[in-house]
Amino acid sequence: MLIQALSDYYDTLAEAGKVLPQGYSNVKIHQCICLTPEGQIDAIIDLQISEQISTAKGKIKERLVPRNELMPQRTEKSAIDANIIEHRPLYLFGLNYDKEQGTFSTEDKTGKAQKSHQAFVKANLAFLEGLDSPVVNAFRAFIENWHPEEECSNSHLLALGKAYGNYGYAFCLSGFPHLLLHNDAAVRDKWSKQYASDKAATQGAVVGQCAVSGQREPVARIHGKIKGVSGGLATGAVLIGFNNPSENSYGNEQAYNSNISEAVMKKYVEALNYLLNGDAKHRAQKATLDDLTVAYWVMSPRQVYNDLAELLMFGESQSFPGEQAEQVLAALLRDAKEGNIIMDRLCSSQGIDPQVDFYLLGLKPNSSRLSVKFLYRRKFGEFLYNIARHQLDMQIIGLTKPVQLWQIKKTLLSPKSTNDKVNPALMVKIMEAMLYGTRYPSFLLATLVRRVKTDIDLEVDPIRAGVIKACINRNARLSGKKEELGMGLDLGNNNPAYLCGRLFAVLESLQWRASETQLNRTIKDAYFASAVANPALIFPKLIMLAHNHLKKLKKPIYFERLIGGIIDCLQGCFPGTLSLEEQGEFIVGYYQQREAFFNRNDDKQLDDKQLKEEQDNGVK
Repeated sequence: MLIQALSDYYDTLAEAGKVLPQGYSNVKIHQCICLTPEGQIDAIIDLQISEQISTAKGKIKERLVPRNELMPQRTEKSAIDANIIEHRPLYLFGLNYDKEQGTFSTEDKTGKAQKSHQAFVKANLAFLEGLDSPVVNAFRAFIENWHPEEECSNSHLLALGKAYGNYGYAFCLSGFPHLLLHNDAAVRDKWSKQYASDKAATQGAVVGQCAVSGQREPVARIHGKIKGVSGGLATGAVLIGFNNPSENSYGNEQAYNSNISEAVMKKYVEALNYLLNGDAKHRAQKATLDDLTVAYWVMSPRQVYNDLAELLMFGESQSFPGEQAEQVLAALLRDAKEGNIIMDRLCSSQGIDPQVDFYLLGLKPNSSRLSVKFLYRRKFGEFLYNIARHQLDMQIIGLTKPVQLWQIKKTLLSPKSTNDKVNPALMVKIMEAMLYGTRYPSFLLATLVRRVKTDIDLEVDPIRAGVIKACINRNARLSGKKEELGMGLDLGNNNPAYLCGRLFAVLESLQWRASETQLNRTIKDAYFASAVANPALIFPKLIMLAHNHLKKLKKPIYFERLIGGIIDCLQGCFPGTLSLEEQGEFIVGYYQQREAFFNRNDDKQLDDKQLKEEQDNGVK
């Protein structure tokens, strides 16, 4: 599927002019020679286009520039070597222009004009053999009937003047200037086949049925190298290669074992290098996660798809900078809260087609080869919905922006550790869950719970709390259960683990309020990790400490009622041990209760009576 997808993407890019089709070159064309059906020059029309440029003095000036046309690959030889569907005047007409006399002549010291024209006639008549279309027949007649020595006074050429030798030329049938010879279907089809055949012949390739296209074509012996993969060789690595005798089958050697045609090989290599390296006008469509390189593309030449994918997956995009990016993300989250993606909004503003295919490819280097770690394919509309659903699952009080993949990776590492790498298999599973809306890997929750318990001297940050909440809620939703955890403090959540987390936050806050000096060690430092795993063992001690802290408050009624209310919901019984998910709920309850204390605007869930009591008792 990968080779087929990259080959198709190459065709998509080629149609949009973003990559050159195999066997073609960009040629600057100034003039179009209109031929009669008999091959006579009827007219020469200007194909140049006007463009505006800024002068050194800041003024806007218009100038004529040639059109870029895709024509059969041009020769790179300095010696006389004709192109198919030639564009150079010396080859086409066999005439030299004398700028001083303003006349044409076939004579020159080396006979280059005559030799060039003869090479053109020979090569193009051979190529046109068997082709039959009005413009092809007119061009063939032109070649056969054009005699340079008889055309020195041709009025059409003389009208070009000094520019004659500097122009590039195309051909059309008179009356049909939009149907250029090099774009004729018969011409393009024959050239593509001839190019592939000639290319293979020079390499001694064999002909077989391509495993991708299904066509009998020359098979690639050696596949091109891919550059731009993190940790890979600077000279590039191959995606498909056979070097050892043990890899050979049925007497085939090297890449003949893969049975991929030369044409398809060129396509997928060009497309993948385009994604990984970009060019002067195009950013590389990739992201790096340690030694894992992730490439992404959409089966459309429009850049807006890739920009959206880049923004939603990796948090940045050149086309959606700053405020605009925030608006796109906010709209997506709003849609997710409503239970669906309102595609009309994106379709109207960005021209998005939700049915176009979106691909995500993971690559790792393996010596001189590349290893494919994953290849995901989704409809773009499904991708948008699942990413929006993912972001909604992650949202929690204290988070102001969507959570990006690199931020999730960062939460899995200790801030004190010098190791900045995460198991790539885990990151792959996280991306899979994001794209398909499936469960997050169980190891993600386990790792984050362990990190929170280990990094007890650090605050529980909103991203860690958000990811834990997302894991728990998604597991519940996909199991057909009710989602227990909301974005903010939920006073109606009577889950024992959640209540224990809230209670721990209340007891910690009480300790801070009761202390008249800066504390060197809090109950969080001493008991948090143990309380998360074994509440029944730790909370009786904490309640006893709380009695001492309450005595230090002038008006302890707010904390007494808050602690008492939570213990009543627990029915005075603390759970003995907590499962992994319950430990996660403990952490979320703790985090949300703390945020409610620190952010009074988020305390709207507390009833008016409690708020009044808090104010009356001087709690700020």
